[in-house]
Amino acid sequence: MSAQGKVISTTKLPPGFIRKGFPRTWYHPRWRLLTWYPRGVLNEVFADQVIEFIEMEERIQEAPFDRYADLSGLTHIRIGIDHIIHTARRRRKVKQPVKMALFADNPMSFGIAHSYAFKERKAAAHWLEVPLKTLECPS
Repeated sequence: MSAQGKVISTTKLPPGFIRKGFPRTWYHPRWRLLTWYPRGVLNEVFADQVIEFIEMEERIQEAPFDRYADLSGLTHIRIGIDHIIHTARRRRKVKQPVKMALFADNPMSFGIAHSYAFKERKAAAHWLEVPLKTLECPS
């Protein structure tokens, strides 16, 4: 209870992650790591929303943060090569270096993410320098 007689909640979010403002994303402050577990279809509009979310987070965070995306929940990827090239050029302008790991468990998602993808979560955790448990989907 505070000095004014108000009850103060001692309930805290579970340690290790804080829910962020984008579906199926979590931020792990200890590791400065944003994890994302998309589901369904990844198309150009959805990809643009993801990039805009990341750029917004980059502007408000005090320090750069690494990223991990588990693409195993995707049923389809509908992104043209021209959109991938445009996005890569857009992201090249980032001022602070960060690590990005994409986990792909099938040829479809691995083909899109081939330059960043990992076939094993263990390899992604090693690359990001975080415990393997950190990359498990909390839900």
